[in-house]
Amino acid sequence: MTTIRAALVVQNCPVKTFNDNLSRTLDTIDRAADLKADIIVFPEMNLTGYAAGDVSLARPLDPEWVEKLSRAARRLDMTILTGLAEKAENGRVYATHLVTGPNQSPVYYRKIHLSPFEASCYTPGNTVRLFTHKGIRFGIQLCYDAHFPELATAMSLKQADIIFIPHASPRGTSEDKYISWMRHLPARAFDNGVFVAAVNQTGDNGTGLNFPGLAMVLGPDGRLVSKKMDGGIHIIEMDMADIERVRSHKMRYFLPNRRPDLI
Repeated sequence: MTTIRAALVVQNCPVKTFNDNLSRTLDTIDRAADLKADIIVFPEMNLTGYAAGDVSLARPLDPEWVEKLSRAARRLDMTILTGLAEKAENGRVYATHLVTGPNQSPVYYRKIHLSPFEASCYTPGNTVRLFTHKGIRFGIQLCYDAHFPELATAMSLKQADIIFIPHASPRGTSEDKYISWMRHLPARAFDNGVFVAAVNQTGDNGTGLNFPGLAMVLGPDGRLVSKKMDGGIHIIEMDMADIERVRSHKMRYFLPNRRPDLI
């Protein structure tokens, strides 16, 4: 087992300023590398900004800008998770999180569960995917996804060690958002024996939405490991030995004793 040093970025993400957002993202990646991060996680739609009813902000996965992220991943030996409203070749728009790693072609996760405000303009993804970083397996859920326990279970059955949950979740204060996340995210970690790491946008994004900054990590025992309520880069180390301690305990690891035959 090993320890993963993750950088969770609480970032202001204005809409329709893609090039500026990309530039700030690349600068932040370099700063996270100086902090010895193995993996960096940006909020949902950090590149395009978030506006549920406005699909005009969507961008294709253009090789020119995607390659900038890939070069950074290779140069820094880092896995990079960035988000956007993606305009696919078929014309559909997805809430997408891109994964660029040092030794692989870019891959992505498309948000499976759309909120009622998103369903009229976005297309849901249909694939539960896992990704790897130096032998560590992780899944991605985007904001509203986290309210559906079966998605975390599906990722855990695929042997996820960490579930990263980038958010674009407005309204309320950081404390309000923390209270909200503590109602469901500890259960995702505890029930499945995985780390859960969540991060939100922060500040006014130019559409009248204001996002309360928050980054939070929960251990595989469901207990809070880290909580940060201000903007910037938040470094957290996740020791995979903590997972082994939970999964080797007969009364603390529940997943093997599920009864899917009754569902």
